Amino acid sequence: MLLHLQTAVQQDYLSVFHAFDEQLFRKLAPPYPRLKLLRFDGSAPGDVVEVKLQTGIRSFRWTSLITEREITDKAAWFVDEGQEVPPPLRKWRHKHLVKQHGGGAIIHDIIEYSTGYKALDVILYPFMLAAFGMRKPVYRKVFLKV
Repeated sequence: MLLHLQTAVQQDYLSVFHAFDEQLFRKLAPPYPRLKLLRFDGSAPGDVVEVKLQTGIRSFRWTSLITEREITDKAAWFVDEGQEVPPPLRKWRHKHLVKQHGGGAIIHDIIEYSTGYKALDVILYPFMLAAFGMRKPVYRKVFLKV
């Protein structure tokens, strides 16, 4: 299943891209499930980000490996791919793309996920949309000032 969200912000694409650090990661965390950050290496290929999802009933580990990173004269991105994902997920790929747009930038969250069951992927879609949609006001607040 593919989910693609776009958020226009007022800072230039390179400033936005280079701000994808541990501090921004913590700000982007959804209120539920709570995330406990176990490891955050960065956003270069080979880096690892590991969290524990705490549902209140049970905890699940989520480990992602940064597999790609590129900066061009109009865009920059990195990709994290799930190595260990919580059920019911089986596959996770998240491309964090920032493109130049006039004097500002557009942040793209391009997420590909799979549970292995198309019907379950469709059922999860509104939850994924809500969870990642919560990033938009955070992006706008963080990247409002130039």
